[in-house]
Amino acid sequence: MKKLFVKKDVPCMACLECVRACSTAFYKEFHQDKACLKIVERNGKVRPMTCVQCGKCAAACEHGAITQNPKTGVYINKKLCVGCGKCVEACPFGVMVHVEGAPAASKCIACGICVKACPMEVLEIRES
Repeated sequence: MKKLFVKKDVPCMACLECVRACSTAFYKEFHQDKACLKIVERNGKVRPMTCVQCGKCAAACEHGAITQNPKTGVYINKKLCVGCGKCVEACPFGVMVHVEGAPAASKCIACGICVKACPMEVLEIRES
């Protein structure tokens, strides 16, 4: 499965270009709450926070709209999603997104838009 990874020894300068690329691609505007990755500070270091495919969102979904598969990762079926936001509440990393007015939640699909936007080359898409 393709997955978004953060390179360990590459410093992030918190320019938010990855966040801009993600939110603009999927919601047509730059807004930090509309990106499927976040920039966080931990232990004095700024790093992107990405979906680790833990499946807690799938466990929280009462409508069966989110499934977890070892080959494809966590997937949201937009036709089944009712937009209740329980997956957003369950995400321990804050990278599930539900925008008011949008019919369904969204999450990283490892499309690589953020990778291309990062000037520091902190992010990469790899098979896991």
